[in-house]
Amino acid sequence: MIEVTGVTVRYGEVVALDDVSLRVESARVTGLIGMNGSGKSTLFKTILGLVRPASGVVSIDGGDPASARKRGLIGYVPQSEDVDWAFPVSVRDVVMMGRYGRQGFLRRARPADRDAVEEALERVELTDLADRQIGQLSGGQRKRAFVARGIAQGSEILLLDEPFAGVDKRSEATIVRLLRELAASGSTVLVSTHDLHALPALADEAVLLLRRALFHGSVTEALEPANLARAFGLESPEDAA
Repeated sequence: MIEVTGVTVRYGEVVALDDVSLRVESARVTGLIGMNGSGKSTLFKTILGLVRPASGVVSIDGGDPASARKRGLIGYVPQSEDVDWAFPVSVRDVVMMGRYGRQGFLRRARPADRDAVEEALERVELTDLADRQIGQLSGGQRKRAFVARGIAQGSEILLLDEPFAGVDKRSEATIVRLLRELAASGSTVLVSTHDLHALPALADEAVLLLRRALFHGSVTEALEPANLARAFGLESPEDAA
């Protein structure tokens, strides 16, 4: 569903991505692993078409990112939300925002929109808190609400940037279970995470990124010390010997 070929992204003199190539298949959860500044968020934005690469091509289901977004193929849960947590908007309202692309100019919710929102709330275990003001939720509950917003879009591809950052164990387990269910139903899931302990339960495969795609394969191999050392800019045990 996602194919990245020879993509290089520069911010002025800084090379954020250097000749990255990878293919993310459908019906799988792919974990994206790398330290801060490794290019994970830039890769997501390039896949979404929000950043134009200096060279290389991104293909989404055979088309370009802009057409994929227009077709509603991609849902995105960013690492942090630029939100006024005091604004009087409910959890249900936040999740309904995921349906805006399927509504008309006046954004009137139809029965199908309301059904999608209620299903998404149930799947992230927030039905009982649906009418609560979003700022009253805990960090983990807020993250689950924005994951629900991504699910409510009904997209075939879901990108999640560090969904486990600052969340409680219950929220982490809920998100892992949900992403596994989405993959089992045929969705393409690409998720960046620092939580290496959760990776075996979460992902079918992993990509190690340090401006370049250093490794793409099984989670077991990705977690080998030598591979992690390369991804996190450390010398390998062999080099230290």
